[in-house]
Amino acid sequence: MVNTPPGQAGLVGDGLHLLRFTGALYCQADLTAPWGVAFPAIEPCMMLPVVLAGRCVLEIGGERHTLEAGSAALITRGAPHRLLSSADAPSTGLFDIPVERVGETYERMRFGGGGERTQIAYAAMTVDEPLTARLVAELPDLIRVDAWAGGEPGAFGTVLRLLAHEAQTLEPGGEAVMTRLADVLVIHVLRRWLSTSDEARTGWLAALRDPHVGRALSRLHARPEHAWTLVELAQQAGMSRSAFAERFTALLGEPPMRYLAGWRLQQAHTALTTTTDPVATISRRVGYGSEAAFGRAFKRHHGMSPGAVRRARPAGSPGSLRTAADAVDGAVAVDAGERR
Repeated sequence: MVNTPPGQAGLVGDGLHLLRFTGALYCQADLTAPWGVAFPAIEPCMMLPVVLAGRCVLEIGGERHTLEAGSAALITRGAPHRLLSSADAPSTGLFDIPVERVGETYERMRFGGGGERTQIAYAAMTVDEPLTARLVAELPDLIRVDAWAGGEPGAFGTVLRLLAHEAQTLEPGGEAVMTRLADVLVIHVLRRWLSTSDEARTGWLAALRDPHVGRALSRLHARPEHAWTLVELAQQAGMSRSAFAERFTALLGEPPMRYLAGWRLQQAHTALTTTTDPVATISRRVGYGSEAAFGRAFKRHHGMSPGAVRRARPAGSPGSLRTAADAVDGAVAVDAGERR
């Protein structure tokens, strides 16, 4: 088990405080056995089923996991999976099950054969922030948390209970409360994994945890527009230039200035696809004094010009569940108005 020293909490949280969810769908499901729901692959999405009452079986990647009340499962890259009342229960495709649309991003589902009841809150969301996308890329496909009672008396259990209460009562404003609670749950799941997993010892996450390189990374992430030099980054890390460059490269697999260039261009790509800011404004924001130089660097890195990326942006909400599903299967209609 890996525990994060208190002094490094801010470094590990570097990706978490910038976490941004877009195009989310939240569903509160009342399910009675036998039942089964098959979720398609929607790779840009993170999926979070939370069992509020009863129990179910999560089937993913050829493995089965039993989820009891108080369990949450974060499916980090939208892999296809099934939620079942029992291991041998048949399943129905998610978009073939009737739902009640309560709000723009919130639905209620009542489904099953009338037997034992299970209540699940389910969130599907995309993450557009480049720093968080980098963090998500380091995560396993599935992160489970079992913490309803006894084992985790702190904030996670409290948020679960609040979510259960809102799902059961759905008072005015309940949709907004549930969506925000789901966001908080994702952050708790990620924070738990970061502080306890041996996998977080390597790669980019290890660099964030490093007391020297992590400090420089934090400054670099916060101010991509600054004219950073290797000497200045080494000073931020409290190391000599050569020692810093060697340690940075060993942890991240590339030298500091190349990482900085890539980070700036990732930020620019996100701005082009999620805002209407002029290209010149974006280029300055990520540290380029010349729009022409920015355009050349951007095309080398992404294989497309800034203008081409902006023109290719999908219509509507860039991170909507419909856009994500259509990118995987153009035949799937997921707009709530088209669902029966």
